[in-house]
Amino acid sequence: MDKERVLANLLIAIDAVFANRVRSILTALGIIFGVAAVIAMLAIGNGAQQEILEQIKLVGVNNIIIEPVVEQTEENLQEEDEGKEKKKFSPGLTLEDKESILKTIPGVETISPEVLLETYIIKNGIRRSAKLVGVEPSYFDIFNFTLAEGKMFNDVQLDKGEAVCIIGKSIKAKFFPSENPIGKMLKCGPNWLKVIGVLDERYISESSISKLGIRDYNMDVYTPLQTVLVRYKNRAMLTEEMIQGANRGSSGMIFFGGNGGSGEDEAPKQAVNYHQLDRLVVQVAQTEKLNPTADVIVRMLERKHNEVVDYEIEIPELLLKQQQRTNDIFSYVLGAIAGISLIVGGIGIMNIMLASVLERIKEIGLRLSIGAKKTDIINQFMFESMMISISGGFIGIVLGIIMATAVSRFADIPTVISFGSILISFGVATAIGLIFGIAPARKAALQDPITSLRYE
Repeated sequence: MDKERVLANLLIAIDAVFANRVRSILTALGIIFGVAAVIAMLAIGNGAQQEILEQIKLVGVNNIIIEPVVEQTEENLQEEDEGKEKKKFSPGLTLEDKESILKTIPGVETISPEVLLETYIIKNGIRRSAKLVGVEPSYFDIFNFTLAEGKMFNDVQLDKGEAVCIIGKSIKAKFFPSENPIGKMLKCGPNWLKVIGVLDERYISESSISKLGIRDYNMDVYTPLQTVLVRYKNRAMLTEEMIQGANRGSSGMIFFGGNGGSGEDEAPKQAVNYHQLDRLVVQVAQTEKLNPTADVIVRMLERKHNEVVDYEIEIPELLLKQQQRTNDIFSYVLGAIAGISLIVGGIGIMNIMLASVLERIKEIGLRLSIGAKKTDIINQFMFESMMISISGGFIGIVLGIIMATAVSRFADIPTVISFGSILISFGVATAIGLIFGIAPARKAALQDPITSLRYE
Protein backbone atom coordinates (compact mmCIF):
# COMPACT_ATOMS: atom_id res chain seq x y z
CA MET A 1 0.00 0.00 0.00
CA ASP A 2 2.81 2.39 0.88
CA LYS A 3 4.54 1.68 -2.42
CA GLU A 4 1.34 2.49 -4.28
CA ARG A 5 0.99 5.80 -2.44
CA VAL A 6 4.59 6.69 -3.21
CA LEU A 7 4.09 5.83 -6.89
CA ALA A 8 0.89 7.89 -6.99
CA ASN A 9 2.70 10.87 -5.46
CA LEU A 10 5.49 10.46 -8.03
CA LEU A 11 3.00 10.51 -10.91
CA ILE A 12 1.33 13.62 -9.49
CA ALA A 13 4.76 15.30 -9.25
CA ILE A 14 5.59 14.35 -12.86
CA ASP A 15 2.28 15.82 -14.05
CA ALA A 16 2.97 19.05 -12.12
CA VAL A 17 6.46 19.42 -13.58
CA PHE A 18 5.34 18.80 -17.18
CA ALA A 19 2.35 21.08 -16.74
CA ASN A 20 4.79 23.95 -16.10
CA ARG A 21 7.59 23.04 -18.51
CA VAL A 22 8.98 26.54 -19.06
CA ARG A 23 9.05 27.34 -15.35
CA SER A 24 10.66 23.98 -14.60
CA ILE A 25 13.39 24.56 -17.19
CA LEU A 26 14.08 28.08 -15.92
CA THR A 27 14.21 26.72 -12.37
CA ALA A 28 16.73 24.08 -13.43
CA LEU A 29 19.05 26.58 -15.21
CA GLY A 30 21.10 27.20 -12.07
CA ILE A 31 21.68 23.46 -11.64
CA ILE A 32 22.39 23.01 -15.36
CA PHE A 33 25.09 25.67 -15.55
CA GLY A 34 26.47 24.74 -12.14
CA VAL A 35 26.98 21.09 -13.10
CA ALA A 36 28.38 22.08 -16.52
CA ALA A 37 30.81 24.53 -14.91
CA VAL A 38 32.03 21.95 -12.38
CA ILE A 39 32.66 19.34 -15.09
CA ALA A 40 34.37 21.82 -17.44
CA MET A 41 36.57 23.34 -14.71
CA LEU A 42 37.64 19.96 -13.35
CA ALA A 43 38.35 18.78 -16.91
CA ILE A 44 40.64 21.77 -17.46
CA GLY A 45 42.38 21.13 -14.14
CA ASN A 46 42.81 17.41 -14.92
CA GLY A 47 44.15 18.28 -18.35
CA ALA A 48 46.72 20.66 -16.89
CA GLN A 49 47.78 18.04 -14.34
CA GLN A 50 48.14 15.35 -17.00
CA GLU A 51 50.19 17.70 -19.16
CA ILE A 52 52.55 18.41 -16.27
CA LEU A 53 52.94 14.68 -15.60
CA GLU A 54 53.77 14.16 -19.27
CA GLN A 55 56.30 16.99 -19.08
CA ILE A 56 57.91 15.39 -16.03
CA LYS A 57 58.26 12.19 -18.05
CA LEU A 58 59.90 14.18 -20.85
CA VAL A 59 62.48 15.86 -18.60
CA GLY A 60 62.97 12.76 -16.46
CA VAL A 61 62.54 12.20 -12.75
CA ASN A 62 64.86 13.72 -10.13
CA ASN A 63 67.08 15.33 -12.76
CA ILE A 64 69.48 18.24 -12.45
CA ILE A 65 70.28 19.75 -15.84
CA ILE A 66 73.58 21.55 -16.41
CA GLU A 67 73.90 23.53 -19.62
CA PRO A 68 76.77 25.69 -20.90
CA VAL A 69 76.47 29.43 -21.31
CA VAL A 70 78.11 31.04 -24.33
CA GLU A 71 77.58 34.76 -24.62
CA GLN A 72 79.50 37.97 -24.96
CA THR A 73 80.25 40.02 -21.89
CA GLU A 74 80.20 43.78 -21.46
CA GLU A 75 83.56 45.51 -21.09
CA ASN A 76 84.64 49.01 -20.16
CA LEU A 77 86.92 50.01 -23.03
CA GLN A 78 87.98 53.22 -21.28
CA GLU A 79 89.94 51.35 -18.62
CA GLU A 80 93.68 51.33 -19.02
CA ASP A 81 95.18 48.01 -19.86
CA GLU A 82 97.51 48.27 -16.85
CA GLY A 83 94.59 48.55 -14.46
CA LYS A 84 92.70 45.60 -15.85
CA GLU A 85 92.46 42.47 -13.79
CA LYS A 86 93.55 39.44 -15.74
CA LYS A 87 90.55 37.43 -16.85
CA LYS A 88 90.33 33.81 -15.82
CA PHE A 89 90.08 30.98 -18.30
CA SER A 90 87.52 28.18 -18.07
CA PRO A 91 87.81 24.86 -19.89
CA GLY A 92 84.03 24.77 -20.24
CA LEU A 93 81.69 21.87 -19.59
CA THR A 94 83.64 18.68 -20.26
CA LEU A 95 83.65 14.95 -19.62
CA GLU A 96 85.98 15.62 -16.69
CA ASP A 97 83.09 17.42 -14.99
CA LYS A 98 80.98 14.30 -15.44
CA GLU A 99 83.63 12.06 -13.86
CA SER A 100 84.17 14.49 -10.98
CA ILE A 101 80.45 14.62 -10.19
CA LEU A 102 80.20 10.81 -10.20
CA LYS A 103 83.24 10.34 -7.97
CA THR A 104 82.72 13.26 -5.58
CA ILE A 105 79.00 13.71 -4.96
CA PRO A 106 77.07 10.97 -3.11
CA GLY A 107 73.47 10.21 -4.00
CA VAL A 108 74.01 10.59 -7.77
CA GLU A 109 72.28 7.64 -9.42
CA THR A 110 73.45 8.19 -12.98
CA ILE A 111 74.70 10.97 -15.24
CA SER A 112 74.22 11.55 -18.95
CA PRO A 113 76.55 13.75 -21.06
CA GLU A 114 75.27 15.00 -24.41
CA VAL A 115 76.70 16.66 -27.50
CA LEU A 116 74.22 18.12 -29.97
CA LEU A 117 75.19 18.94 -33.55
CA GLU A 118 73.05 20.57 -36.23
CA THR A 119 73.56 18.48 -39.34
CA TYR A 120 71.71 16.98 -42.28
CA ILE A 121 70.62 13.52 -43.39
CA ILE A 122 70.92 12.24 -46.95
CA LYS A 123 69.36 9.05 -48.36
CA ASN A 124 67.94 8.18 -51.76
CA GLY A 125 68.32 11.73 -53.01
CA ILE A 126 66.44 13.20 -50.01
CA ARG A 127 68.22 15.71 -47.82
CA ARG A 128 66.76 16.97 -44.56
CA SER A 129 68.13 18.99 -41.68
CA ALA A 130 68.33 17.06 -38.42
CA LYS A 131 70.05 16.92 -35.06
CA LEU A 132 72.79 14.43 -34.31
CA VAL A 133 72.93 13.69 -30.58
CA GLY A 134 75.97 12.04 -29.03
CA VAL A 135 74.85 10.16 -25.93
CA GLU A 136 75.55 7.24 -23.64
CA PRO A 137 73.01 4.48 -22.78
CA SER A 138 72.18 6.28 -19.52
CA TYR A 139 70.45 8.96 -21.63
CA PHE A 140 67.71 6.55 -22.70
CA ASP A 141 67.18 5.34 -19.12
CA ILE A 142 66.92 8.85 -17.67
CA PHE A 143 64.37 10.05 -20.21
CA ASN A 144 62.38 6.80 -20.37
CA PHE A 145 63.08 6.00 -24.02
CA THR A 146 62.38 2.48 -25.24
CA LEU A 147 63.46 0.70 -28.39
CA ALA A 148 60.75 -0.25 -30.85
CA GLU A 149 63.18 -2.47 -32.75
CA GLY A 150 66.90 -3.18 -32.92
CA LYS A 151 69.36 -2.98 -30.04
CA MET A 152 71.22 -0.52 -27.82
CA PHE A 153 74.86 0.55 -28.22
CA ASN A 154 77.29 -2.07 -26.90
CA ASP A 155 80.54 -1.42 -25.00
CA VAL A 156 82.76 -1.77 -28.07
CA GLN A 157 80.72 0.76 -30.05
CA LEU A 158 80.79 3.18 -27.12
CA ASP A 159 84.53 2.89 -26.43
CA LYS A 160 85.74 2.95 -30.03
CA GLY A 161 83.22 5.47 -31.32
CA GLU A 162 81.95 3.24 -34.11
CA ALA A 163 79.77 4.68 -36.89
CA VAL A 164 76.40 3.42 -35.63
CA CYS A 165 73.18 5.19 -34.72
CA ILE A 166 69.67 4.83 -33.28
CA ILE A 167 67.01 6.83 -35.08
CA GLY A 168 63.71 8.38 -34.01
CA LYS A 169 60.36 7.15 -35.28
CA SER A 170 59.86 10.12 -37.64
CA ILE A 171 63.30 9.55 -39.20
CA LYS A 172 62.28 5.97 -39.96
CA ALA A 173 58.97 7.11 -41.48
CA LYS A 174 60.75 9.70 -43.63
CA PHE A 175 63.75 7.74 -44.91
CA PHE A 176 62.67 4.10 -44.50
CA PRO A 177 58.92 4.17 -45.19
CA SER A 178 58.68 0.70 -46.70
CA GLU A 179 61.75 -1.15 -45.43
CA ASN A 180 63.33 -2.28 -42.20
CA PRO A 181 66.03 0.29 -41.32
CA ILE A 182 68.04 -2.07 -39.09
CA GLY A 183 71.43 -2.66 -40.69
CA LYS A 184 70.93 0.04 -43.33
CA MET A 185 73.29 3.00 -43.84
CA LEU A 186 72.29 6.62 -43.31
CA LYS A 187 74.48 9.58 -44.18
CA CYS A 188 74.58 12.12 -41.34
CA GLY A 189 76.66 15.11 -42.33
CA PRO A 190 80.00 13.92 -43.77
CA ASN A 191 79.80 10.39 -42.31
CA TRP A 192 77.79 7.26 -43.00
CA LEU A 193 76.20 5.67 -39.94
CA LYS A 194 74.75 2.19 -39.61
CA VAL A 195 71.26 2.06 -38.10
CA ILE A 196 71.11 -0.45 -35.24
CA GLY A 197 67.88 0.61 -33.53
CA VAL A 198 64.63 2.60 -33.76
CA LEU A 199 63.03 4.34 -30.78
CA ASP A 200 59.37 4.16 -29.89
CA GLU A 201 57.43 7.26 -30.87
CA ARG A 202 57.38 9.95 -28.19
CA TYR A 203 54.41 12.30 -28.32
CA ILE A 204 55.33 15.89 -27.51
CA SER A 205 52.76 18.68 -27.39
CA GLU A 206 53.46 22.17 -28.70
CA SER A 207 53.10 23.59 -25.19
CA SER A 208 55.74 21.17 -23.85
CA ILE A 209 58.13 22.20 -26.61
CA SER A 210 57.66 25.90 -25.85
CA LYS A 211 57.55 25.70 -22.05
CA LEU A 212 60.38 23.21 -21.54
CA GLY A 213 62.51 24.22 -24.48
CA ILE A 214 62.75 20.63 -25.65
CA ARG A 215 62.88 19.40 -29.22
CA ASP A 216 61.02 16.77 -31.20
CA TYR A 217 62.93 13.64 -30.18
CA ASN A 218 61.32 11.66 -33.02
CA MET A 219 63.40 13.60 -35.57
CA ASP A 220 66.77 13.04 -33.84
CA VAL A 221 69.60 10.68 -34.70
CA TYR A 222 71.44 9.23 -31.68
CA THR A 223 75.00 7.99 -31.83
CA PRO A 224 77.62 7.10 -29.19
CA LEU A 225 79.21 10.12 -27.55
CA GLN A 226 82.69 9.04 -28.62
CA THR A 227 81.48 8.77 -32.23
CA VAL A 228 80.63 12.47 -32.23
CA LEU A 229 83.84 13.47 -30.47
CA VAL A 230 86.07 11.37 -32.75
CA ARG A 231 84.32 11.49 -36.12
CA TYR A 232 82.53 14.86 -36.01
CA LYS A 233 83.59 17.53 -33.55
CA ASN A 234 85.37 17.77 -30.21
CA ARG A 235 85.36 21.35 -28.94
CA ALA A 236 87.74 20.43 -26.11
CA MET A 237 90.59 20.08 -28.60
CA LEU A 238 92.09 23.55 -28.86
CA THR A 239 93.70 24.81 -32.04
CA GLU A 240 96.27 27.58 -32.31
CA GLU A 241 93.63 29.93 -33.69
CA MET A 242 91.32 29.20 -30.75
CA ILE A 243 94.09 29.87 -28.23
CA GLN A 244 94.87 33.19 -29.89
CA GLY A 245 91.19 34.04 -29.82
CA ALA A 246 91.04 33.13 -26.13
CA ASN A 247 93.86 35.56 -25.38
CA ARG A 248 91.76 38.34 -26.89
CA GLY A 249 88.55 37.17 -25.17
CA SER A 250 87.24 37.62 -21.67
CA SER A 251 85.58 35.63 -18.90
CA GLY A 252 87.01 32.40 -20.16
CA MET A 253 85.22 32.62 -23.50
CA ILE A 254 86.79 32.30 -26.91
CA PHE A 255 86.18 35.11 -29.38
CA PHE A 256 86.88 35.57 -33.06
CA GLY A 257 87.00 38.90 -34.87
CA GLY A 258 88.56 42.22 -33.97
CA ASN A 259 92.04 43.60 -34.49
CA GLY A 260 93.14 43.66 -30.88
CA GLY A 261 92.84 47.45 -30.60
CA SER A 262 90.59 49.44 -28.32
CA GLY A 263 89.35 52.05 -30.77
CA GLU A 264 85.87 52.52 -32.08
CA ASP A 265 86.74 50.80 -35.36
CA GLU A 266 87.26 47.47 -33.62
CA ALA A 267 85.03 44.83 -35.15
CA PRO A 268 82.53 43.18 -32.81
CA LYS A 269 83.70 39.96 -31.26
CA GLN A 270 81.70 36.82 -31.86
CA ALA A 271 81.51 34.25 -29.08
CA VAL A 272 82.30 30.66 -30.06
CA ASN A 273 81.11 27.66 -28.12
CA TYR A 274 84.16 26.17 -26.41
CA HIS A 275 82.26 23.65 -24.25
CA GLN A 276 82.93 20.02 -25.04
CA LEU A 277 79.43 19.05 -23.88
CA ASP A 278 76.12 20.69 -24.70
CA ARG A 279 74.31 19.28 -21.69
CA LEU A 280 74.96 17.24 -18.59
CA VAL A 281 71.98 15.57 -16.90
CA VAL A 282 72.50 14.37 -13.34
CA GLN A 283 69.90 12.01 -11.88
CA VAL A 284 69.62 11.97 -8.09
CA ALA A 285 68.26 8.98 -6.19
CA GLN A 286 65.93 10.97 -3.88
CA THR A 287 63.81 14.02 -4.65
CA GLU A 288 64.55 15.73 -1.32
CA LYS A 289 68.26 15.75 -2.22
CA LEU A 290 67.81 17.63 -5.48
CA ASN A 291 68.50 21.11 -4.06
CA PRO A 292 71.43 20.10 -1.79
CA THR A 293 73.03 18.15 -4.66
CA ALA A 294 72.61 21.11 -7.01
CA ASP A 295 74.33 23.39 -4.46
CA VAL A 296 77.28 21.00 -4.19
CA ILE A 297 77.54 20.79 -7.98
CA VAL A 298 77.61 24.60 -8.21
CA ARG A 299 80.48 24.85 -5.72
CA MET A 300 82.42 22.05 -7.42
CA LEU A 301 82.04 23.56 -10.90
CA GLU A 302 83.10 26.98 -9.61
CA ARG A 303 86.43 25.51 -8.56
CA LYS A 304 86.91 23.47 -11.73
CA HIS A 305 85.98 26.40 -13.98
CA ASN A 306 88.23 28.87 -12.13
CA GLU A 307 85.20 30.75 -10.73
CA VAL A 308 83.95 31.49 -14.23
CA VAL A 309 80.18 31.00 -14.27
CA ASP A 310 79.83 29.73 -17.84
CA TYR A 311 77.06 27.27 -17.04
CA GLU A 312 73.54 27.28 -15.69
CA ILE A 313 71.78 24.71 -13.53
CA GLU A 314 68.08 24.06 -13.27
CA ILE A 315 65.84 21.44 -11.69
CA PRO A 316 62.85 21.06 -14.03
CA GLU A 317 60.93 18.61 -11.84
CA LEU A 318 60.74 21.05 -8.93
CA LEU A 319 59.66 23.83 -11.28
CA LEU A 320 56.97 21.61 -12.77
CA LYS A 321 55.74 20.49 -9.35
CA GLN A 322 55.50 24.12 -8.27
CA GLN A 323 53.49 24.79 -11.42
CA GLN A 324 51.32 21.78 -10.59
CA ARG A 325 50.62 23.15 -7.09
CA THR A 326 49.66 26.48 -8.63
CA ASN A 327 47.35 24.74 -11.11
CA ASP A 328 45.79 22.71 -8.28
CA ILE A 329 45.02 25.86 -6.29
CA PHE A 330 43.58 27.45 -9.43
CA SER A 331 41.42 24.36 -10.05
CA TYR A 332 40.16 24.41 -6.46
CA VAL A 333 39.19 28.07 -6.77
CA LEU A 334 37.39 27.47 -10.08
CA GLY A 335 35.68 24.40 -8.64
CA ALA A 336 34.54 26.39 -5.60
CA ILE A 337 33.12 29.11 -7.84
CA ALA A 338 31.29 26.48 -9.89
CA GLY A 339 30.05 24.89 -6.64
CA ILE A 340 28.65 28.24 -5.54
CA SER A 341 26.60 28.35 -8.75
CA LEU A 342 25.13 24.96 -7.75
CA ILE A 343 24.11 26.37 -4.39
CA VAL A 344 22.57 29.39 -6.11
CA GLY A 345 20.68 26.95 -8.35
CA GLY A 346 19.42 25.15 -5.25
CA ILE A 347 18.21 28.42 -3.76
CA GLY A 348 16.41 29.09 -7.04
CA ILE A 349 14.67 25.71 -6.78
CA MET A 350 13.59 26.44 -3.22
CA ASN A 351 12.34 29.89 -4.20
CA ILE A 352 10.26 28.61 -7.10
CA MET A 353 8.91 25.71 -5.07
CA LEU A 354 7.83 28.06 -2.27
CA ALA A 355 6.05 30.20 -4.85
CA SER A 356 4.49 27.04 -6.26
CA VAL A 357 3.12 26.19 -2.79
CA LEU A 358 1.32 29.52 -2.65
CA GLU A 359 -0.11 29.01 -6.14
CA ARG A 360 -1.39 25.51 -5.35
CA ILE A 361 -2.78 25.99 -1.85
CA LYS A 362 -6.30 25.01 -3.01
CA GLU A 363 -4.92 21.85 -4.64
CA ILE A 364 -3.10 21.00 -1.41
CA GLY A 365 -6.23 21.61 0.68
CA LEU A 366 -8.30 19.46 -1.68
CA ARG A 367 -5.85 16.53 -1.46
CA LEU A 368 -5.72 16.79 2.33
CA SER A 369 -9.53 16.96 2.60
CA ILE A 370 -10.09 13.78 0.58
CA GLY A 371 -7.71 11.71 2.68
CA ALA A 372 -4.13 12.51 1.64
CA LYS A 373 -1.61 12.43 4.46
CA LYS A 374 0.98 15.07 5.21
CA THR A 375 3.67 12.60 4.09
CA ASP A 376 1.91 12.42 0.68
CA ILE A 377 2.16 16.19 0.27
CA ILE A 378 5.80 16.14 1.40
CA ASN A 379 6.60 13.34 -1.05
CA GLN A 380 4.88 15.16 -3.92
CA PHE A 381 6.86 18.38 -3.51
CA MET A 382 10.10 16.54 -2.75
CA PHE A 383 9.67 14.51 -5.94
CA GLU A 384 9.11 17.71 -7.93
CA SER A 385 12.25 19.29 -6.49
CA MET A 386 14.28 16.14 -7.10
CA MET A 387 13.03 15.82 -10.68
CA ILE A 388 14.04 19.38 -11.48
CA SER A 389 17.50 18.96 -9.98
CA ILE A 390 18.13 15.50 -11.50
CA SER A 391 16.99 16.54 -14.97
CA GLY A 392 19.08 19.69 -14.63
CA GLY A 393 22.01 17.51 -13.59
CA PHE A 394 21.69 15.31 -16.71
CA ILE A 395 21.46 18.32 -19.01
CA GLY A 396 24.39 19.93 -17.17
CA ILE A 397 26.53 16.81 -17.71
CA VAL A 398 25.94 16.93 -21.46
CA LEU A 399 26.60 20.68 -21.54
CA GLY A 400 29.75 20.28 -19.44
CA ILE A 401 31.16 17.64 -21.78
CA ILE A 402 30.41 19.87 -24.77
CA MET A 403 32.08 22.85 -23.05
CA ALA A 404 35.19 20.85 -22.15
CA THR A 405 35.47 19.51 -25.71
CA ALA A 406 35.04 23.00 -27.16
CA VAL A 407 37.74 24.42 -24.87
CA SER A 408 40.13 21.66 -25.90
CA ARG A 409 39.46 22.10 -29.60
CA PHE A 410 39.18 25.87 -30.02
CA ALA A 411 41.28 27.25 -27.13
CA ASP A 412 44.03 24.61 -27.49
CA ILE A 413 43.85 23.84 -23.76
CA PRO A 414 44.11 20.15 -22.82
CA THR A 415 41.07 18.82 -20.97
CA VAL A 416 40.45 15.44 -19.37
CA ILE A 417 36.86 14.57 -18.43
CA SER A 418 36.87 12.09 -15.57
CA PHE A 419 34.00 9.89 -14.42
CA GLY A 420 34.66 11.10 -10.88
CA SER A 421 33.92 14.74 -11.78
CA ILE A 422 30.65 13.72 -13.46
CA LEU A 423 29.65 11.61 -10.47
CA ILE A 424 30.52 14.35 -7.96
CA SER A 425 28.69 17.12 -9.82
CA PHE A 426 25.59 14.97 -10.38
CA GLY A 427 25.60 13.82 -6.76
CA VAL A 428 25.87 17.39 -5.50
CA ALA A 429 23.03 18.49 -7.82
CA THR A 430 20.80 15.67 -6.52
CA ALA A 431 21.65 16.47 -2.90
CA ILE A 432 20.89 20.15 -3.48
CA GLY A 433 17.48 19.28 -4.93
CA LEU A 434 16.78 17.12 -1.89
CA ILE A 435 17.99 19.66 0.69
CA PHE A 436 16.41 22.75 -0.83
CA GLY A 437 13.15 20.93 -1.46
CA ILE A 438 12.58 20.13 2.22
CA ALA A 439 11.38 23.61 3.28
CA PRO A 440 8.76 24.02 0.50
CA ALA A 441 7.53 20.46 1.07
CA ARG A 442 7.12 21.00 4.82
CA LYS A 443 5.33 24.29 4.23
CA ALA A 444 2.91 22.60 1.83
CA ALA A 445 2.25 19.74 4.27
CA LEU A 446 1.52 22.11 7.18
CA GLN A 447 -1.31 23.88 5.33
CA ASP A 448 -4.73 23.71 7.03
CA PRO A 449 -7.20 21.97 4.67
CA ILE A 450 -10.17 24.25 5.48
CA THR A 451 -8.13 27.45 5.19
CA SER A 452 -6.53 26.19 1.98
CA LEU A 453 -9.90 25.49 0.35
CA ARG A 454 -11.06 29.04 1.17
CA TYR A 455 -7.79 30.60 -0.08
CA GLU A 456 -8.19 33.10 -2.92
